[in-house]
Formats: sequence, structure tokens, C-alpha cells
Amino acid sequence: MTKNKPFDIKDRSFLFALDCLKLCKTISSENKEYILTKQLTRSASSVGANIREAQNSGTKKDFVYKLSIAQKECNESIYWIELLNAFLEMNSKEVIDLQYEANELLRILSSIILHTKQKM
Repeated sequence: MTKNKPFDIKDRSFLFALDCLKLCKTISSENKEYILTKQLTRSASSVGANIREAQNSGTKKDFVYKLSIAQKECNESIYWIELLNAFLEMNSKEVIDLQYEANELLRILSSIILHTKQKM
């Protein structure tokens, strides 16, 4: 789990995806669980991908649209983390930290979207 969180949302979402991938790799090898981990890897990696697309958008409308997709993917990641946690009864610090980080990213994305819409 990443200790120091960068300020930049692009870097922070990258580290979130990386931490999710590491967790999913561990779960897949130890518990032979592939369906839920595949869903989590897809949604967690999509958060950062959509943030990067948003940063290269040509208009504020497109920027908000791409960040809205990242926001939805982040919310979906929270769902998969919660489901994995409940299904495997993990309750580890690593899972709790991932849930916290996903919620933080969701709040940050919501704030950026709200402020951008107010400026439009």
C-alpha cells in the first residue's frame, strides 16, 4: 500500500489502480477468485485512464464528461472492493486503506466536477 499520497490526481489515481492490481493479484493467487478481481482491476484502472483523458480534453464540457466517467468508475471500484471484502471476509488494513482511498478520490473528483461546472 502506498504510504505518501501525491497531490496530483493523475498520480494518485495511478497509485490507487496499482494498489488494486497488487491486491487482486494476491487474491487471485491465494483464493483462486478471478471474477470479482477482474471487475475491480477494470474499474480501478479506468479511473486514472479517464482522468488522463480529461486532462487532454479540448473543452470544459468534455473535461467534465471524462471526469464524470472517472467518478462512476471510482464508485464502481468501491462496490467491488466492498463485495470482495464481504465475500472473502478479509477486513485487512490493505482493503480498508483501499476503500478509504477510493472514497477520497471520489470526493476529489466530485469537487473538481462541481467547481468546473460552476465556472462554465
